[in-house]
Amino acid sequence: MRGTLVNVAAILLGSAIGLAAGARLPERLQRIIVTGLGLSTLLIGIQMALKARSVLVVIASMVLGGVLGEWLDLEGMLEKAGERLKAWARTDSGSFVTGYVTASLVFCVGPMTILGSIQEGIGGEAELLYAKAMLDGAASVAFSASLGIGVAFSVVTVLVLQGGLTLLGNRLGFLLEPEILHELTATGGLLIVGIGLLLLDLKRLRVANLLPALLVVVLLAVGRRALGW
Repeated sequence: MRGTLVNVAAILLGSAIGLAAGARLPERLQRIIVTGLGLSTLLIGIQMALKARSVLVVIASMVLGGVLGEWLDLEGMLEKAGERLKAWARTDSGSFVTGYVTASLVFCVGPMTILGSIQEGIGGEAELLYAKAMLDGAASVAFSASLGIGVAFSVVTVLVLQGGLTLLGNRLGFLLEPEILHELTATGGLLIVGIGLLLLDLKRLRVANLLPALLVVVLLAVGRRALGW
């Protein structure tokens, strides 16, 4: 869990710096920061998505995962969690839930989260999570400067998800096999593209409802390997 704890500390530190800086930034500078983050997020997502070896598996995962996510209403669950945290924090920030949901998705959807957590869970090596901590810390500065204190509370999601993956590391080692990892990375990349569109305010996508695609793609990739396709 050391890697996750360091990651949490980095996000909190970055958020504190961003909040202090954001109070002094005019709105137009805050908007351009979000635009830069959105374009960068799109680039990262596209690079990840292009790692797909079977486009059909990725497409099927996105469709089936989206249907499952809509049925479960994961977006609503995440927003309700943000509302509860907002009430607990006793803040009137209008962007609290947006900052919490956006940061939670950005910090938890990606190969470094999965790879780093599983590697630490299997062998205790947290170097990849340390690298992720530095990236997340830097991103949290920009996010919190424009989206507010809700970004800091994304550490709750990071702690639960990333910590959970670490504790289950020994049982999830099969996810590191190339034929599974490539499709998982590509599917995560498409989710990150969706986050980029949200940041650019181009399209209001319910990205959280697509999260089950990450589970579906693993099942399909395992089935595809078992059938020798």
